[in-house]
This record gives sequence, structure tokens and C-alpha cells, in this order.
Amino acid sequence: MRFDYLLWDLDGTLTDPKPGITRSVQYALQKLGFAYPHEDELEWVIGPPLKASFQVLLQSKNEDLITKAVTFYRERFQEIGMYENMVYSGIPELLDLLKEKGCQHLLATSKPKVFAEKILQHFSLNNSFSEIMGSELSGNFVEKEDLIREVLKSVSPQARSKTVMIGDRLYDVKGARANNIKVISVGYGYGTLDELEAAAPDYFVSSVQDLKQLLLS
Repeated sequence: MRFDYLLWDLDGTLTDPKPGITRSVQYALQKLGFAYPHEDELEWVIGPPLKASFQVLLQSKNEDLITKAVTFYRERFQEIGMYENMVYSGIPELLDLLKEKGCQHLLATSKPKVFAEKILQHFSLNNSFSEIMGSELSGNFVEKEDLIREVLKSVSPQARSKTVMIGDRLYDVKGARANNIKVISVGYGYGTLDELEAAAPDYFVSSVQDLKQLLLS
């Protein structure tokens, strides 16, 4: 096996969360009295920290306004949005196969941990993971670099060469680089090809099947 410890992103890597995230963003903007873009024009918000996305959408760094937007977003997301989601075909089987072969799965997502845990449980993926790390509702650990550093506390320094981050955005690449581990970018999520090529991951795969072949090689 090429790797023993697999750090997984959630959105755009394990699951396709587009409807739930984009509709919750639209809900927040509507509640604040702002016009909102079509769902397809909001795909870019899948991945980055939520506050940063609202700063762009609202064209403001006013902390009170951004906090209200996040609150409205979570109001809908925790009741409806997190379940407007689907697991990518082949992912459950891949997680099971790799675990059977001795790999450890660790989740490293910018999504709040409380939501990530519920999503994994909803899709019966939670038992595949030995550790689940997400951001805190207070705002801690929203940056991928910090998340990965925290997850790696459970991986011995000697095992870092057999550890890899798997994600669909440039933030996953930057976070892995900052922590001196390898990174696989997946092309079936929400990072554009230009974005991922510029980020220059160690490996790139275009499908879950290609990811399977790489990890089993």
C-alpha cells in the first residue's frame, strides 16, 4: 500500500453537498435582504471557510453582518441543508476496502465538527473513521493548515511519509504542504482544473475509480 494514514476532506471529496450549502447561503442572503445568485453560481463557496465566503458575497468585512449571515446559514443548514447531500458513488466501498487492508481514515474538514459527525452518521460512514476533525462553531480550526496539524497529532512522526491528504480544493493542497505531507487532489469535486493545476498537488485523479487505483497501488 502506498499510504497507511488517509486524511479526507468531506465536501466535494466524500460527499456532494451542493444543494444544501448553496441553498443555505441563498437563505442567509435573503434573510439579510440581499439578492442571491443562482445555485450554480455559488459552487465556489463549497470548500473555503464560511465567513470568508460571506465577506465576498456581502462585499463587507463588517463582523456583525458576517456573523448574522453565518447564523442564518446555520439555521437552515442544521435543520435541512446538511441532509441535502449525497455520497459519491464508490466511496463507501473504497473506505471499507482500504480499512480492511489496514489503512486508517481521518477526517479533516473545515465544516464544523458537530455537522460533519452528523453527516457521516447519516450516511453510515462514521465507523470508517478513527478520528473526525472539523472546525469549531466559535471559529477555531477553520483553516485547513490548522486542521491538518491537529489531526496529525494522532500520527507518529515516523508515519508521516505514509500519510496523505485527499481533497478537492487548493486549500487541501496548501494545508498538506504546510504540514509536510503528500496530497491527492480529486477532480470530481468543486475545485476547477485551473485551480488544482496551479496548486500543484503530488497526485491528481479525475474519478473515485482512479483514486482507488492510486491508493491500492
